[in-house]
Amino acid sequence: MAIKITDECINCGACEPECPNNAIYEGAVDWKASDGTSLRGTVTMPSGKTIDADAPQEPVSDDFYFIVTDKCTECKGFHEEPQCAAVCPVDCCVPDENHIESEDALLQKKAFLHAE
Repeated sequence: MAIKITDECINCGACEPECPNNAIYEGAVDWKASDGTSLRGTVTMPSGKTIDADAPQEPVSDDFYFIVTDKCTECKGFHEEPQCAAVCPVDCCVPDENHIESEDALLQKKAFLHAE
């Protein structure tokens, strides 16, 4: 299951540098699939959406930090627990019940994002 940031976010930014996939962005900021990953050119994301990895994508939220679900691996393959949740001072980085994924699926997503 991916992690989401709730509207209780105080925009402190503690979570952003902790993400090994660069999946966390400040509110109203465009995101790119290529940020912090090996993705380049046209790619089909885990959600099935095909995008240009280097092209800016619309922000998920304009008001507070957000996590790009297609880039979130819950830190599987990097850490024992999601680092955003570990450092969040207001506990607003929580499991996203709308994006449930198995550990195998999360590890496959990590391999997709960081192909060598």
